[in-house]
Parts: sequence; C-alpha cells; structure tokens
Amino acid sequence: MKCPYCSSLESKVIDSRLAKEETSIRRRRECLDCKSRFTTYERVEEVELLVVTKGGVREPFDRSKIIAGMIKACEKRPISMEDIESFVSGYERELQERGEREVDSSEIGERVISKLYEIDEVAYVRFASVYRSFKDVNQFMNELKELLREKGGKGPGDSKDAVHPLTLIQEKKEK
Repeated sequence: MKCPYCSSLESKVIDSRLAKEETSIRRRRECLDCKSRFTTYERVEEVELLVVTKGGVREPFDRSKIIAGMIKACEKRPISMEDIESFVSGYERELQERGEREVDSSEIGERVISKLYEIDEVAYVRFASVYRSFKDVNQFMNELKELLREKGGKGPGDSKDAVHPLTLIQEKKEK
C-alpha cells in the first residue's frame, strides 16, 4: 500500500477490524520508511450496477439520487434520515444480490413509491406527483381519491354528514 506521506510502497498492518457497517475492513498501517501511520479500508468489489432510464440511456446506479428524492418528498415530515438511509442501503444490497448488471429506473421509482406509501401518505403523494408527472389537478385528485379508498378513509361523497377536504378542493377548482 502506497504511503500517502512519502509514497513508499512498504508498510505493515498494525490493526484490522470491521468497519461500522460490517461490509468493509478498516486497517491501520505504518509506513516502514517514514514511520507515519494511516488508515485504509478494504471491501468486496461489487459489480457496477447500471440504471436504464426511460429514454434508454444507461448510467451508473447513484444511491444519492434516490436519497435526494426521498428527502424532498419527506421534507417537514416525521421520517428520519436513518429510515431513508436504511431503505436505500437495503434496496441497493438487494439489487447487488440479484446479480443483474442493469435495472430499469421505473423499477426503482416504483420501489421508492411503495416504501413511501407504507411510511407516510403525504410523502407518497409528493413523490408520486413528480414521479408520475401529473399533468393537471384531476390526475392529482384521482391519486388522492385512490389513496383514501385504499387506506379506508372517506372519499368525496362517501358520507352525507361529513364534507371531505377533497370535495372542497374539487368544488373550488370547478368555480
């Protein structure tokens, strides 16, 4: 291992241990020439995963894009960064374990949208509005109605006594 201080190729390992995420080994080394100490990490080389976009372009898998999209959808919501990181790490590991070299961006988007549906309805609707490219308010309203129907909530017109907020939005839009 090349010393970062003197560029010597002669060093010895002083200490080895698993890194925090247990997917790499942390090694403390000492340069035999200048006696400086430095840290290196060793991990399994994984096959580079490519994402096939809607336009057919292939690009390297970038977990930071998924995290950024989820953070934006979860903004001001009670979802921790740890939950987002955990989901993305687990999903990335699952993709690596499948052994496929390519994955469609639509598969990734659907997996993210499913996770957001499980953990927070507002984040789900935010992400869906961008991911599914709603063209107008009607598409947005249809998605909200479907969400309410699936979650067992009352949709517009479901009760004679209660006025649902979606009804008020729909009426306001029609005026």
